[in-house]
Amino acid sequence: MKRVLAAGGLLLGLAFLATPSAEAQVGAARGKVVDEKGQPVEGAKVVLEFLGGISRKSETTTNKKGEYTQVGLPPGNYRITASKEGLPPQFIELRIALGDATQVPELKLLPAAKVGGAAAQEAASKEMQATFDQAMKATAAGQFDEAEAAFKDVLAKNPSRPDIVWTQLGGLYAKKKDAAAAEDAYRKAIEAKPDYAEAYHGLSNLLVGAGQGPKAVEAVGKAAADFPQDANIQFVHAWALFATNQLAEAEATFKKAASLDPQNAEAHFYLGSIAVGQNKLADAIAELEKYVAMSPKNPQNLATAQGLLAALKPKK
Repeated sequence: MKRVLAAGGLLLGLAFLATPSAEAQVGAARGKVVDEKGQPVEGAKVVLEFLGGISRKSETTTNKKGEYTQVGLPPGNYRITASKEGLPPQFIELRIALGDATQVPELKLLPAAKVGGAAAQEAASKEMQATFDQAMKATAAGQFDEAEAAFKDVLAKNPSRPDIVWTQLGGLYAKKKDAAAAEDAYRKAIEAKPDYAEAYHGLSNLLVGAGQGPKAVEAVGKAAADFPQDANIQFVHAWALFATNQLAEAEATFKKAASLDPQNAEAHFYLGSIAVGQNKLADAIAELEKYVAMSPKNPQNLATAQGLLAALKPKK
């Protein structure tokens, strides 16, 4: 029994350090397709075409909420096209990064009479995407001033999703160790789109890292109350609770996130870690085995889960 408790302490320590932002070897994309009134479009076909020189396409369809998720995408530039019979297709080009799912701006399917010229639309999209990609590359290269200027240039051109740009600026300011500017950027992203989970993700990581965990819980908790059916926001709220050692509340919220999104493997990792800390051996093994079986994309958490399963399971 002492061995189990010791392992639990180790897992909780490692899990706390392994925030949801850990990189993976592949990427993913999630987004939403709506009509001219902003209502979800169910059954829209979404094609993700890799623009890196190798012919590769992935295809999925939207659910009742107009949402879609595509995993297992090599990082790089993609053209994402949504279409449905009777409506002209709409597309956007953006870069899919490693690790956490890239949030794709909403694609709005409009009647043909309301769609501008295809050539003009494509040219504007490419120009904005080129500037955004320039900002992302500059950030990765540590050229923060250049990146900031490029992101602000995108904002000045009235992007359809300023929340995405402000979230990227939040991450940039965090890298520059300017916590005040980072927090302001994340909050501007949330103001632009109050249900943008990635902005809450960045804000909670920032505040927890600065020793302001209760402030993170408060911010994400309000969003969780406002959007009780949003699986991503519920997960970020659960992580903030976990990071501030509010384990009972975290457990309940991770379970809610998992029920809303059965494909969220990471929720099972944290449920397993909580169970280990509670010395609930059977529950811990069940959750960690479920996590490993889902082929998670977080290599740090996967290695931790595999190591703990080897330590916790009875030797044959």
